[in-house]
Amino acid sequence: MAAAFSSDGEVALRRTLDPAAATPQGDKDEFYEVDRAAAFVRDGGFRKFPDALLADAAAVAARMEEATGAEMYVLGDTTYGSCCVDEVAAEHASAGAVVHYGPACLSPCRKLPVLHVFGRQPLDVGHCAEVFRELYPERQSRVVVLSDVVYAHAMGELEKQLCHEYPNIVFSRVVCGDDPGPTLPGEVRQFGRQFCLEAVEELQDCSMFYVGAEGLALTSFMLTWNRCPFSSFDPVTGHGRRETLNVNRVLLRRLYLVERARDARVVGILVGTLGVAGYLDVLQHLRQLVRRAGKRSYTLAVGKPNPAKLANFLEVDIFVLVACAQNSLLDSSDFYRPIVTPYELELACNPAREWTGNYLTDFRDLLPGACAHIELPPAVPAAEAVPDVSLITGEMRAVHLCDPLAPQPLPGTTVACREQMRALAEISPAATFLESRSWRGLEQQLGKTTVSKAVQGRRGIAIAYEDEGREQS
Repeated sequence: MAAAFSSDGEVALRRTLDPAAATPQGDKDEFYEVDRAAAFVRDGGFRKFPDALLADAAAVAARMEEATGAEMYVLGDTTYGSCCVDEVAAEHASAGAVVHYGPACLSPCRKLPVLHVFGRQPLDVGHCAEVFRELYPERQSRVVVLSDVVYAHAMGELEKQLCHEYPNIVFSRVVCGDDPGPTLPGEVRQFGRQFCLEAVEELQDCSMFYVGAEGLALTSFMLTWNRCPFSSFDPVTGHGRRETLNVNRVLLRRLYLVERARDARVVGILVGTLGVAGYLDVLQHLRQLVRRAGKRSYTLAVGKPNPAKLANFLEVDIFVLVACAQNSLLDSSDFYRPIVTPYELELACNPAREWTGNYLTDFRDLLPGACAHIELPPAVPAAEAVPDVSLITGEMRAVHLCDPLAPQPLPGTTVACREQMRALAEISPAATFLESRSWRGLEQQLGKTTVSKAVQGRRGIAIAYEDEGREQS
């Protein structure tokens, strides 16, 4: 689950681009929906327009400039997940709007207008319908059909073939951005999908049929709707199956991480997105939550997280990742410290929130006014706090919230005397940890370093300099 979002980048650095392999079969204008994208530019009156494609980016951008007369910019890289719209890079080019090509998490953006062009991957609708009938022989089965965004264009044809045989089948539709209208009774809006039932409570009695390959989207669906049995059809292989991923074991792993978060004293808040609407609000919400729980927090912007980056922050006991729903569920088994989601940190630090069996991957659901927001309870004096025992360390811990208005010394803080000035200073856990290190980073050493002439440095990339092979031999 973590490969795409948290890799060290070596694969991308060594990968060679094969334009022939990347070019879609058939009409390129139809695959990339150039006419629809051009109309979006003309109707909006945008002057600059980023495009997030690589293999065919130059050709598509040239075709778009010819059709619209607007200036196009190709955004070929992103600091975070490629499923999110890179608003930061677009703003560097003073862009007026973004066309996002390829798979997307459909998280709403904060500023720029966005048009999603998923690409129309081929789907054998007849074979998919046959697999559906094999998986659900009972014609009265209550099934919700979901799909990867690249197959959304074919769901109408699949619905025509199945709706007469299965009266209780429900097809979801892809919705880009937030729908400003009110939610209707029985309507479900999540992960950029929308479908209607007679009542929302009936969802747990439905099965889920997913059209698409195994990936982060399917994993997120299965964790969120973990009471529903899942089946899937992979259009690439042409095989269907009942999903055998043991969701309960995955949930047990996530609940173990919640217990680790309860034991943590220093929390690192990882910024995993700069474009999803509400990310600043949830950062502030998490800082307040950690402070009220008597812990210390540090906000870190490291781009795509990987074990090597996060290992530099040994003083942090646990990390919480603020990212889109598809990139939040990192497998942190290879990391030096665990990584949890905002929902898991709330389970650990908010005594009013209890585990109900429902799992939340969209951090916006936790904000005030959202469907799953729970207010923090009033502060409890430390003397009246009910003690708790850690299930991991076996040590006693207090599970109470501190008064936000009364400044209290946080765990691990000390008072130190600075040199001859006899000034008192509060030392944070990070500063204390840094003092214990034998190496504390580069120092200027002004006046102590011998001045020398500049010499030719190394050439190449950091993981493979051109002279490394000769030095080793």
